[in-house]
Amino acid sequence: MSDLVARTGRLQQRYEAGCRLVAGCIPFRWKDSEDSSDAKSEKTVEVLMINSTSGPGLLFPKGGWENDETVEEAAEREALEEAGVRGELMGLLGHYHFKSKTHQEEFGSEGLCKAAMFALLVKEELESWPEQSTRQRKWLVIPEAVKSCRHAWMQEALEEGFSKWCADNMEG
Repeated sequence: MSDLVARTGRLQQRYEAGCRLVAGCIPFRWKDSEDSSDAKSEKTVEVLMINSTSGPGLLFPKGGWENDETVEEAAEREALEEAGVRGELMGLLGHYHFKSKTHQEEFGSEGLCKAAMFALLVKEELESWPEQSTRQRKWLVIPEAVKSCRHAWMQEALEEGFSKWCADNMEG
């Protein structure tokens, strides 16, 4: 599988009204609760986070949405490149605006970004992936993930977008 190479460069980046368009996801899995003392076992949701390469705190996989792919393909590609996971996109959690400090000068206008964030049900965790030399993965329950989030907008995506999506999609 030699096609597992991270894309680099910004030539294919999409922009909208001066904002760099970004796609990302909150990878998650179901974990049966350890406490199976009562008959109906509770399922716990865990989310997968990765370390930031530019400082403390954890992140969800995300990156530039490129001209030759759909926003869903971009979100899936970032999950594969940065976190080494493949899965099924389950729904759009929302759009989040933020400023990218790393790309401020490069893009001129303040480094404004608009991220489309999805819920991604993880089906496969790869043993090797493009950014494994700089990224560590960590599965966390939602309260831990909220505390570990490096960026406020990712915390919002988790607390409002993902938690609401879970509540709407988990009954039954």
